[in-house]
Amino acid sequence: MSIVLPDATTAALGPDAPKPTSVTGDQREAALEVWTTRDGSTVTGVWECTPGTFTALRDGYHEICQILSGRATVTHEDGTSAEVGPGSTLILPDGWRGEWQVHETVRKTYVIVRV
Repeated sequence: MSIVLPDATTAALGPDAPKPTSVTGDQREAALEVWTTRDGSTVTGVWECTPGTFTALRDGYHEICQILSGRATVTHEDGTSAEVGPGSTLILPDGWRGEWQVHETVRKTYVIVRV
């Protein structure tokens, strides 16, 4: 069996909610989980977040994501940063810590692999 999401850029996501790790802005986020393994070790879906800044920590899992729309600056705790936008691929390995500054609402697909 295969799972097809015809267009992740326009897929309806779940209800939006306040971003719990928001530092600045009244950020809201929403997601749609598309698939998960039976043991929960791998999850894939679509996520969206409104402008503002939030902290992020990848503890116990790796995340691979593809930016579909919007723009952000992703900054690692060591100060290195990258500008991301449509077409950018990010790999945030287990232990990654940093901050996202969302300039324009960001939508991404993601794969989470638990370690």
